[in-house]
Amino acid sequence: MKSNYNPLYFLAALGNGGLAVSFFMYLMFMVPHPNTPMATFNDIYPYITGGSPFVSISIVVALLAIIYFAVKHFEKIIWNVKEFNKFKKTEAYQALRSSNGEVSLMAIPLTFAMMINVLFILGAVFIPGLWNYVQLLLPFALLGFMVVGYYALNLFVRMMTRFMTTSSFKEEANNHFSQLLSAFAFTMVAVGFAAPGAMSHNIIVSSVGILFAILFTLVSLVLITVWIALGLQSIFKSGFALEAGPSIWMLIPILTLIGITGVRVTSGLAHNFLGIDPNPLISFVGLGAIITAQIVVGILGYSVLTKISYFNTFTRGSQNSAGSYGLICPGVAFSVLGMFFIHWGLVQNGVVDKFSIAYFIFLAPFTIVQFKTIQVLSKLNKKHFNSTTVTAKQVQERTI
Repeated sequence: MKSNYNPLYFLAALGNGGLAVSFFMYLMFMVPHPNTPMATFNDIYPYITGGSPFVSISIVVALLAIIYFAVKHFEKIIWNVKEFNKFKKTEAYQALRSSNGEVSLMAIPLTFAMMINVLFILGAVFIPGLWNYVQLLLPFALLGFMVVGYYALNLFVRMMTRFMTTSSFKEEANNHFSQLLSAFAFTMVAVGFAAPGAMSHNIIVSSVGILFAILFTLVSLVLITVWIALGLQSIFKSGFALEAGPSIWMLIPILTLIGITGVRVTSGLAHNFLGIDPNPLISFVGLGAIITAQIVVGILGYSVLTKISYFNTFTRGSQNSAGSYGLICPGVAFSVLGMFFIHWGLVQNGVVDKFSIAYFIFLAPFTIVQFKTIQVLSKLNKKHFNSTTVTAKQVQERTI
């Protein structure tokens, strides 16, 4: 693709990785794992071999889905890295780095942070006995997120320095929420740090994870406030930019990551500093508030996207835009947080019983959104990709 490449194609890899995680959520919350904070091979395998046919088949389907989307995730990462290295040698890359669209580079650390999460899940689910060594592996997870976090900060600081010193930020080209991609990347790093913060038994590893999770979350909250305010100012003046339409839903995955980070940080503080289990009412209130906010953003976003004919243009229509892959993240994020809310917010507080009729009624909307997201991803892949290759003729280059 060379000059026709767009870094937002990293969102294709991100979406596949997110879907792999979304199928792991079924194992995480439906397979009992009393001795570990997440479902592992040792917890899952007995239910495949000794469970009822329905349970065994359901688990195998979830595992196959994890494998499929994980493979697609790594395929798209490899393709993007190759294309991005070619793109960096073009004048289009230099033009990108002098425009508002430089924020699209934040999709790279965002995707690499997701890659670490996917690797962690693959190891836990498919390698027997790996969890016995998890306490030795968690410091390496911290190191990985430090590298990604540094890369994200390096990209962001360069961009902000240019905005502040050269007056190169174009307010008239900011009638969307694409700048929130920086907050999205930082929250993905934050939730990664929060994992060892919650699961490590070593007080130093846990403390480092929690502190970095808080740091990147606070940076994200500031950016969310700033970029939404600036974006709305331009949107009210010029209307929402058609090409950047999916950015109206970007707050949904950001809120999911903030919610999961909050749960993990709370858990780490309770277990490692207070020696108690966190009160499940915190999850009910916190995750419930986030879920309702996501629903409001989802309804508003769908209304705007329909009004500006985004779906007819870029998903069902003939035009292509790398930014269309931004439609995948909100659906994945909503379904993932829904699983956390149902199990930690509702089941643990006794609102519904696990595997009851009410339980599956609450679960249904999130599962429907998950599979609708898979349908959208399939359509986009057919429009943009031929196997793992994108041809220049298929791409109508856009820069947000």
